[in-house]
Amino acid sequence: MTTAPLSRRDLDFLLYEWLDVTSLTERKRFAEHSRETFDAVLDLSADIAVKHFAPHNKKADANEPHMRADGSVEMIPEVAEALKVFADAGLVAGQFDESLGGMQLPAVLARASMAWFQAANASTSSYPFLSVGNANLLVAHGSEQQIDTFVRPILEGRFFGTMCLSEPQAGSSLADITTKAVRQDDGTYRLTGTKMWISGGDHELTENIVHLVLAKVPGSPAGVKGISLFVVPKKLVEEDGSLGERNDVTLVGLNHKMGNRGTTNTLLNFGDGTHTPGGEAGAVGYLVGEENKGLSYMFHMMNEARIGVGFLAISLGYAGYLQSVEYAATRTQGRAAGDKDPSSAPVRIDRHADVRRMLLAQKAYVEGAMALGLYCAKLFDDQETAEGEEASRAALLLDTLTPIVKSWPSQWCLEANSLAIQVHGGYGYTRDYDVEQFYRDNRLNPIHEGTHGIQGLDLLGRKVTMGGGSGLALLAETMGATIARANAVGGAAAEYADLLGAVVGRVAATTGKLWGTGDPEVALANSSTYLEVFGHMVVAWIWLEQLLAAEGSEGDFYDGKRAAARYFFRYELPRTGPQLDLLDSLDRTLLDVDPAWF
Repeated sequence: MTTAPLSRRDLDFLLYEWLDVTSLTERKRFAEHSRETFDAVLDLSADIAVKHFAPHNKKADANEPHMRADGSVEMIPEVAEALKVFADAGLVAGQFDESLGGMQLPAVLARASMAWFQAANASTSSYPFLSVGNANLLVAHGSEQQIDTFVRPILEGRFFGTMCLSEPQAGSSLADITTKAVRQDDGTYRLTGTKMWISGGDHELTENIVHLVLAKVPGSPAGVKGISLFVVPKKLVEEDGSLGERNDVTLVGLNHKMGNRGTTNTLLNFGDGTHTPGGEAGAVGYLVGEENKGLSYMFHMMNEARIGVGFLAISLGYAGYLQSVEYAATRTQGRAAGDKDPSSAPVRIDRHADVRRMLLAQKAYVEGAMALGLYCAKLFDDQETAEGEEASRAALLLDTLTPIVKSWPSQWCLEANSLAIQVHGGYGYTRDYDVEQFYRDNRLNPIHEGTHGIQGLDLLGRKVTMGGGSGLALLAETMGATIARANAVGGAAAEYADLLGAVVGRVAATTGKLWGTGDPEVALANSSTYLEVFGHMVVAWIWLEQLLAAEGSEGDFYDGKRAAARYFFRYELPRTGPQLDLLDSLDRTLLDVDPAWF
């Protein structure tokens, strides 16, 4: 990869000209920071990503991890080398408390920092991404001893972490997990069961791996109300912090994926007797918080992971977009439509209208998604550090938007990757160029951390109905304020404001109509379509926000923003009309079809 994986100019615009993240330094938690420290983190991230992550991206893809005969994992050495540089720079601990060795960075800066690594090398970046989420959960819900024993080594880069939810027979239906945790007299638990699709579940990159495992204690309530959460380390940790004997956690096999091949994806057995700590079968686990509250704790990491998956999709889409821009500016082919002289020189392909369409679509998708992701990251900062009503409003908005920031980029930034391949033509689907790998890597993200179907059910079934529709009402109010500002500006902004306002009104009416049926099956039958409509509405609003931030500024960068906003409102937002018509019809096609007909 010779093209920069992200646009620093765009990040600066979004962070400083639009979101005004330097205003966060007025809050106590971020008082030691400034524009200079934020820039230093972004500069450092870009430098490490380009020099240590990007160079082995294709090599890791071509040489995926494999199991040795002794059950350990072998992978190319560049992965460990890059992650050591990352950890030594203090980036694992970036947003954590100074008391834990962190820099107390705002989440919005931490997300922008990580995006460099996700764009440069999706697979290698996944290890610290998961570890940070693991540590955040334990800081929020673990005991002081668990924080000292497991979190501090994670933040130092000595341990990595995972989340172990799914099981082969249960998939995303966590109510059906069967992993069992039996209380012991010493206060620990012994776990037995199997977990599937565990990213980073085994490797030799660090001294230890900290698994966060969902399991059920015998006698607990059925379904999700009986799920508890446990810390289950690969190796036990002694009281002095040294590593003890191997815990009864066994790597059964590695899953071989179409993308993200450098990240181990594992089938793990807990308590199968391969290892017997203390001479007893069962993996030693430590309860996090209270019994039967595990799913609520795990949602802390799951929601963070959903936003992180959205950023991974954004970053991969962005990397592909920038490479297709560079390719289209250097590749010559064909002539202008009005040029009938076959002896004239071929033109750059970005002179062709249809190539410009594909580039502009990518720009609208990836820059709109990046803005949405950073907006949501700043909402997290506001939720945690603002005061009173501002904090509660930020929390409600973030909760409402989480399904969108996960699902919309994983659908439309994947489409950006597809368009990047198309721009490259026949070269695009060869391994000589990076864009085919970006597509394969990104194709996993519509599945990671909850499929589109799950996000649609979450949005329509919970997020827009919670609190009597308070989340939807607050979002509409927030978008309404943007619409009012755009109307005051006039011109194209006012035109787009009217288009957005009409969709906002229709979405509110359609939501009421769906739930007015009194039949949840009918209301939720087309929830994925609702998710797409809602996402396009939100990203249109984000583009209107960017357009207003660019108001009065001149130059190619700002003209590009204006062109992308125009494209989104002219080409993309109109998609919602037929979709809303379908939703309003209360169509039963998906309910009435008989599986036998397939």
